[in-house]
Amino acid sequence: MTVEITLNGEMRRLDQPVSVRGLLESLGLDPAKIAVERNLEIVPRSTYGEVALAQGDRLEIVHFIGGGNAPVVDVPREDKPFMLAGKTYRSRLIIGTGKYKSYAENAAALEASGAEIVTVAVRRVNLTDPSQPKLVDFIDPKKVTYLPNTAGCFTGEDAVRTLRLAREAGGWSLVKLEVLGEKKLLYPDMIETLRATEMLSKDGFEVMVYCSDDPLMAKRLEDVGAVAIMPLASPIGSGMGIQSTVNIRMIIEDSKVPVIVDAGIGTASDAAVAMELGCDAVISNTGIAHAKDPVKMAAAMKLAVEAGRLAWLAGRMPKKAYADPSSPLTGMI
Repeated sequence: MTVEITLNGEMRRLDQPVSVRGLLESLGLDPAKIAVERNLEIVPRSTYGEVALAQGDRLEIVHFIGGGNAPVVDVPREDKPFMLAGKTYRSRLIIGTGKYKSYAENAAALEASGAEIVTVAVRRVNLTDPSQPKLVDFIDPKKVTYLPNTAGCFTGEDAVRTLRLAREAGGWSLVKLEVLGEKKLLYPDMIETLRATEMLSKDGFEVMVYCSDDPLMAKRLEDVGAVAIMPLASPIGSGMGIQSTVNIRMIIEDSKVPVIVDAGIGTASDAAVAMELGCDAVISNTGIAHAKDPVKMAAAMKLAVEAGRLAWLAGRMPKKAYADPSSPLTGMI
């Protein structure tokens, strides 16, 4: 009389009924080195000889092995275009419009950077002197994408209100959201940020979100509708560069929307590091505006972003603990 059982997920036919011990012996397994589960219940080792297998039994036989996975096979990286809210951009550098000595200097830096997107703050009109220079007189919003942001907002309601005004003023739906926790660190309040992202997404905005470098929170932002995740490299205006390459890399690996490093980029090498990690783009405001020569720094940032992107596509060599000669040592004279 044959008996059909399922053993470790596979159907197996036994010529005759046997006990658990008999099965193990036929498989050449040492009962002392394995564990057996029968129909979702553990079989005590002391009863292996007494438990007879029946038609339809489902068995799992397990043992200890070393952890880990097989090596990952490298796949060539694809140079996908940089897209935001359905629009493709050639430049992967975004610059700000704050802290410059003048709008003219800002415009010159923009030209040198090659950027196609600039972040802009929403502020009250100067009613006492309407003739004061305006940003739009130097940087044409018809030629460059204006990205209204919520700099200085500390609640979700303030951020939503600000961006609704921005949409009314210029018709922009692609926006940069930042909701700060307090004035000293200018660190994002992620609870308010998450709430504001959801409100704005439901209101028809395409929200790029300044956030902490927490991979789990970044994923939640994406889930509630963010079109780009913008983790900080380090505190706003600090120029300290990327402080946690590990977290940024994890955000990139898990994200289905563009990841753009925002805040803390101090010089060209910082931008290159961000791009070598696989970021889609980099934002720099203070790093350019507060350089001794903002125009030259803007040009340097442009080259760094391009070089970093190319290096990421190429794939860096593995790091080694010791020297490895470039030329073979065999056949030396």
